[in-house]
Parts: sequence; C-alpha cells; structure tokens
Amino acid sequence: MSDSHNDDPFAPPPPQAPPLPERVERFGEIPRAEHFGEVPIDAAYVPPAPPVEPLPAVAFGEGGYAPPAMTLAPADPLTADPVVAATAEPRLALDGTSLWLNRLGEELVAWLKTLASAAVYATLIVTFGFQVARVEGMSMAPTLQDQDRLIVNKLAYRIGDPKVGDIVMLYYPLKPEKSFVKRIIAEEGDQVRIVDGKVFRNDVQLDDSFVPADYRSHDDWGPQVIPEGYYFVMGDHRNNSSDSRHWGFVPKKYIIGKVQLRWWPMGHATVF
Repeated sequence: MSDSHNDDPFAPPPPQAPPLPERVERFGEIPRAEHFGEVPIDAAYVPPAPPVEPLPAVAFGEGGYAPPAMTLAPADPLTADPVVAATAEPRLALDGTSLWLNRLGEELVAWLKTLASAAVYATLIVTFGFQVARVEGMSMAPTLQDQDRLIVNKLAYRIGDPKVGDIVMLYYPLKPEKSFVKRIIAEEGDQVRIVDGKVFRNDVQLDDSFVPADYRSHDDWGPQVIPEGYYFVMGDHRNNSSDSRHWGFVPKKYIIGKVQLRWWPMGHATVF
C-alpha cells in the first residue's frame, strides 16, 4: 500500500496558496514585477498620448501676417527621368555647339562692321583728305624719281590756295582722266616769260638752282599774263617735261592737292 494521499479517496484536498492582493495601477505607471526576473506581460504597454488641441485659427485680415505660399520646385528632367538623364550629355554638347556658333556669328558681324567703317573712313580720307600717289616718269627729276610713292594733301587747297613753288598733283587739262605731278611757277595775274631756258616771273628770274645743268632747257616762251583762276606749271626736268609751255595754263579746279610727303623709298623719305 502506498503512503500517498492521492491513493486515499477520503483524504482532504491539499491546502491552496492564498491569492495575491489585487493592485490598482495609477495612470501612467508601469506595473512592477512581483518577483525578481519576472516581467508582467503588459509591462511594455505605453498609454496613448493625450490629444493635442488645435491652435486657434488666425484671421489674415488687416494687420495680420500671411506667410508666403510655398511651392515645390519641379523636378529636373535630366535627373528625374533615367532615360532623359542618359541622353543629357549629347544635349549639353549640342547646346555648347549652338553657343559657339552664336558667338562666331557675333564676331563675324563685328568684323564686318569694322571693315565697313574702315572702308567708309578710307573713302572719306581719300576723297577729302589725303591720297597715295605713284610717280611714273622722270619729268620731276631730280626732285622726284620714277616709282616714288607720295602722300598728297587734298585738304590743303580746300582751305587755301596753291602757292608758287608748291609741288602739286593735277589733272591733265587735255585729258582729265590722267594726272601729273608738276611745280607751280606762277599764279593768276603774274607775267611769265622764258629766255634761253631761264624763267622770269614779273621780270624777276626765278631761283632754279635745284635744276642740274644737264636737266635745263634752252627754249624761249612768252611773255604771257596768267588769267584769273589759272596757274602756270613746269616739271623740274626742264628738257624732259610736258607742261604749261606745251598745253597751256591749269585751272585751279584741276589741281588735286599738294604733294606733302615722299614716303618710298624709305631711305629717301622727304617732307615738301
């Protein structure tokens, strides 16, 4: 026979442990573990936060502050769309080429404007100011040689009159499309006569020491009085010059300008 009470049907039931006293939890209090190392099932429970009351509405009327509206910037198509992003480099290259072409066009237009302005200025200078001329022949030797380059001051006789002794460029009276370079010997009102190559102006022999002996002539001419508005011209190479002794006086309107400078050859540059 066993000593256990379970075998005895008439034995009294074993004593029960007294129930734990009920604990009333306060609001927001975390339940305390009853035993060391034991955590109640509901220990992780966090009570809900108290409701937040909405702020009172602000009327944006007179004297009120209205914050600026905020808008989101549109997405960059080069980065938002991967397909577009893949083709971004050719697009940038195309934009760079267009910019270069635009700049090139602007540069060309600027150069054309500069050239046009230079042409206009050159035309004005040649027409009213100065002109480059080239000597052809030896009629003004030894003062000027064949193929010498000259600067002719056309403005000088627009503001003044030619003077005796000036070296001038003029239109050939018998064929005005041609031009000559000669020296003025006499002006309107003067009497001119030539005796054995010696030139007399108003009965006074001119100083022609600049004419070498082998360049002198031995002809006779005159005397004649120069009419109003005309000039008498001769070449320095007296025996090899076609001038007023052969085709008459030169009207002032045919005198183009004063020979101001011989600039070529450089070693013989001379201001007249």
